[in-house]
This record gives sequence, C-alpha cells and structure tokens, in this order.
Amino acid sequence: MFAAAEARAAGRGGLAAVAEITGLARSTIGRGINDLDTPGPGNGRVRRKGGGRREVADLDTTLVSDLQRLAEPATMGDPIRPLKWVSKSPAKLAAALCAAGHTICANTVARLLETKLEYSRQVNRKTHDGTNHPDRDAQFEHINARVLDAQAAGQPVISVDTKKKELIGNYRNDGSDYRPKGDPRCVNIHDFPDKELGKVAPYGVYDVGTNTGWVSVGVTADTASFAVNSIRTWRKRMGQKRHPGMRELTITADCGGSNGARVRLWKVELQRFADETDLVLHVHHYPPGTSKWNLIGNSQAPPTFECYCQFYGESNLPFCACFFSFLSEFCGAGLISLNQWWDGSGCRP
Repeated sequence: MFAAAEARAAGRGGLAAVAEITGLARSTIGRGINDLDTPGPGNGRVRRKGGGRREVADLDTTLVSDLQRLAEPATMGDPIRPLKWVSKSPAKLAAALCAAGHTICANTVARLLETKLEYSRQVNRKTHDGTNHPDRDAQFEHINARVLDAQAAGQPVISVDTKKKELIGNYRNDGSDYRPKGDPRCVNIHDFPDKELGKVAPYGVYDVGTNTGWVSVGVTADTASFAVNSIRTWRKRMGQKRHPGMRELTITADCGGSNGARVRLWKVELQRFADETDLVLHVHHYPPGTSKWNLIGNSQAPPTFECYCQFYGESNLPFCACFFSFLSEFCGAGLISLNQWWDGSGCRP
C-alpha cells in the first residue's frame, strides 16, 4: 500500500520508478493502487469481511455443544460429569475440552461462553425464602399490634440483638480515615485471635420510640445472663431517664442466640429482672428466618447510640481500635455518644 501511494503521488511513470526502486512487481503495485481506490470495510473493521483466520467454533463443529454440556450446573454425585466437585473456571473447562480431543485455550473458552452461549459471571442471589409457615403473617400482625398498643399506652418498646464477635487488637477493619498522605495505619497481616486479649461480644438495645440505643460490650461469652444484664443496664442508664413512667416493657428479639425463644436461662434471667424492677415484661420473638425484620438492624432513621464498655488491663487501645467497627453495624450513619468509659478497676480513665 505504501508503494502504491508513492507511485500515485509520483504521477506519470511513478509506477515504473517505484517498482525499480523497491523491487516489487508492477502487478503488485497495481493491486495496491486498486485497493486505494476501493472504499474501506467500515464499521471500525480493519479487514474486509471474510479476512483473517476462521473462528475455532467454525472449524470444530462439536466444540460449542461440548462446552455447553460442561458449563451446565454440576450435580454432586453424578458420575458422568467430568467437572464434578470442581469450579467451572475457563482454565478447567479448557482442560476438560482438551482431554476430550479439542484444541482450545482458556481465553477462547471465556470468549465462547460470552458470545456463543451467552454466559456471564454472576454471584449468588438470595431469592429462596424456604418454606413459609401458614401463620407467619399472623405472627407479624400480632407483634405489630402489641408494639402499637405499648406505644399508645406510653410504655417503651425495645429491640435487642447480638452482633458478631470482634477480635481485640491491631486488626484490619473496613472503612477509611483521614491520615497524612503515604502514612496508612499499619495492622496485622493475619486475623488470628490474640490469646490474651480474646474477643468481645456487642449486645445492642434499640429504643423504638425515642430512636436511641445502647450497646453493651461483653468480654467473656454471649450468654442469656449477659443479654438480660444489657437490658438492665439500659434501663438504669437510659430507660428511666427517657421513660420515667415505665411500668411495662415490650421486648422484640430474634428467635435464636442468647435471647432465643427456647433458651431457658433467658427466661430465668428475665423473671429475675422483672422481680427486681416490678416491671411487666412482654417478650415477642420473630419467627425463624426473619431476623432481617428486627428493628435494631433496620431502623429507618439513624439512631443515636450510647455505649458502655468495660476495659481491662492495658488493652484499652486495641479495644478502642475495634470498637467502632461493630458500632457501625448497629447505628449505620447515626450518632454515637460514648458516655461511659471504664477501666479494669472501675474508675474512669
């Protein structure tokens, strides 16, 4: 094409001169001149249609069908599927196809999955709710009616729950903070528990009426005694101030965990708490599998949380470092008021 362009630019006699200089045949330069006069393929193509090597799917007629058979969801225990118990990555699909007599690489497999079979990489989607109890809607209606009755009577309604345990120490947590450029906070590479510091268990109490909450952080185990003591602490430090006329207390909770419906210690501790305070307690558990409807994790307006922590020894700094990571699970973008900080001796640090 270059020789043809130069021959055309030279004018009369240019073809012979370029052929003598380059050593190309005059017929070759002539074909180049004809190509210059022919319009391009258009649509962003470099070659005219039909140019280049043919696709591997056109040369191997059974390739696409064999790939489709391998890409179907594998059934555990099916002896005729060569990819059982393994992931369906392009590399392993290519290896299986090569073992079946095809010649193909992983990149070609990935391209065929998208262009020929219309496959794409997708994550799991939570759509199967399991078996629904016929009285599930009636259970929610009952809980909602009792909550509305308590609020109409001016009595508090709280929602309680335990979040996942957090490691104490210099560990990585999601999120970011403003620091000098090029000076990130250095944390441990591995998240192995510290045998001396251990873990903490945050237990939240959300006051539905005032849109406020309380978080107690336990340093031992997540037990029913700890759960009820968190409610006791909430009443002493927040509940009595916000609800001076408290005679009854309505509690909504998940069906499992330390405050589960079948946990005997939970019922014993609640009875002890009721005897101490002369309160009438109404406890309502959500049906199994419906914990996402618990108000403490799904409040429409960001609540204000007050937090009570008990430090011990010299672990205050690593305790603080992990504290806000699980506070965000309770309050999201809400306000946090750290109004009680205690050390191991029971004195304010």
